[in-house]
Amino acid sequence: MENHHVPAAVAAALASANAHDLDGFLDAFATAGSVDDWGRVFTGREQIRRWSDAEFIGVGVTLTDLSYESVDSGVAVSAQVGGDGFNGPSTFTFTVGDDGIQRMTITG
Repeated sequence: MENHHVPAAVAAALASANAHDLDGFLDAFATAGSVDDWGRVFTGREQIRRWSDAEFIGVGVTLTDLSYESVDSGVAVSAQVGGDGFNGPSTFTFTVGDDGIQRMTITG
């Protein structure tokens, strides 16, 4: 699927993750945005930063083979995850509001 249906905040978050640009990644989230990593929820910029430093951008994440599916209030992105942390397929479901990503939920 072409990514022209991908909300700008999601495209920015994905590009920032692959560029290892933590500030750009964080800027894509709403002020009270959150990451749900297999049921562990991190809310707000500082909690997301700590999670990312330990488990995402901080371990050199790469997201390849992206495919997109529209979902209510956002998009689900399937990706092959690489880097020095988790490696394998994952789905990132993004709920997006006017002020950025409300929630990024990571599942298998």
